[in-house]
Amino acid sequence: MKRLVTLALCLSALGLKAQVKDSINESSPEKTENFTFHAQTTTIFQYKPGFSADYTGQNSFHTEEERASSVTSTLFAGARLWRGASVYINPEMAGGSGLSKVLGIGDATNGETFRVGSANPKIYLARLYITQVFSLGGDYKFAHWQESGQNQLAGKIEPNYIAVTAGKICLSDYFDNNSYSHDPRSQFMNWGLMSNGAWDYPANTRGYVPSVVVEYVTLENELRFGLSLMPLEANGLKMNWNISRSNSATLEYTRNYNFSGRKGAIRVLGFLTSGRMGDYRESITVNPQSPVIEAVQQYGNKKYGFGINAEQELSDNLGAFFRASWNDGHTQTWAFTEIDRSVSLGLSAKGSWWGRNNDTAGLATVLSGISGPHKDYLAAGGYGFMLGDGRLSFAAESATEFYYAAELNNNLYITCGYQLLLNPGYNRDRSGPVNVFSLRLHAEI
Repeated sequence: MKRLVTLALCLSALGLKAQVKDSINESSPEKTENFTFHAQTTTIFQYKPGFSADYTGQNSFHTEEERASSVTSTLFAGARLWRGASVYINPEMAGGSGLSKVLGIGDATNGETFRVGSANPKIYLARLYITQVFSLGGDYKFAHWQESGQNQLAGKIEPNYIAVTAGKICLSDYFDNNSYSHDPRSQFMNWGLMSNGAWDYPANTRGYVPSVVVEYVTLENELRFGLSLMPLEANGLKMNWNISRSNSATLEYTRNYNFSGRKGAIRVLGFLTSGRMGDYRESITVNPQSPVIEAVQQYGNKKYGFGINAEQELSDNLGAFFRASWNDGHTQTWAFTEIDRSVSLGLSAKGSWWGRNNDTAGLATVLSGISGPHKDYLAAGGYGFMLGDGRLSFAAESATEFYYAAELNNNLYITCGYQLLLNPGYNRDRSGPVNVFSLRLHAEI
């Protein structure tokens, strides 16, 4: 049934793509849009051969052979309201699951499962928000033409502006961006590569939260601040609307530059989350043998951290990226993934290098760890919402990923990928190696 649903979605997206393409061809390439409609469908299938481990716990990455698949399909609709203002709405359908139900590993292997709340495909509202842009003037010769795209109206973009966005959004649309490693629908699929792993960024199970984001943008400098609600429960769907006691603030500065005529960017991000979170040390004090983090949850606890994110164009066809992130790790992970320290780097190559203009290949690796209190909690037999082998012999977790995305037709891509995982769940007693093979089909209009 899942395969039939996936096939139907892909075919419908391709048919809609042909209709929209015809209408676009009839219009001027530089005609300001008042309405925009786009869509995407992504299916990811992953296969993992079995591996051996000394023991297995409640939340361990499964040792047996596994197959898992996910599907998402999104409609991106938007309209221009008045000068500088636009509104967007994104109904989305998602279903399926990740390997081992996305348990037992910090650097999970399928970034699309972040949007999957149930095995059976369900339709829900992903985004609904309004954006107001205030021009700051400047030399208009530096203005650029923005093409029509997903949640993006075609039109002139001035070089200096302030933008305010409010509504239900995905925070990673605005923060921790990277040209070479950010979108699991078209780039690397591993969670530790699509974002800074230690940024426990505000998100419900599907990745969307009510937020306000303020952006100050010039040609070289960008400054963003976001204030978001948090889920009622760790990795939960329902939001906690007591914003005075439960919230997350994110601040990021971006410096855009040119080095030897090649584009680059450096981003520095910091976050502070307050909420009804549990403290690892306190849970061990209450129950040293089998601590339960939920038993010590209370308002007033905080989690903070920072990350650095850099990208550099090396040639017309090759780019590199680097990320490093850290959080204090005293309180439980609440929204993203159980990573408290992370370093990643990689390369991305355009297919024009070998005569395939719209193909892309990437190779990257990520090394992740957890804090001392987090280690002690898992070693004592505690469970997080993703991790828990019953005990722990700590070792850093690593994932290396290679992918090749090939264009089959206009905006229809097939991707083959491979991931090598070591020490899933930060446990050398379950070191693997673990091999994961991926097949991704992505269509967009």
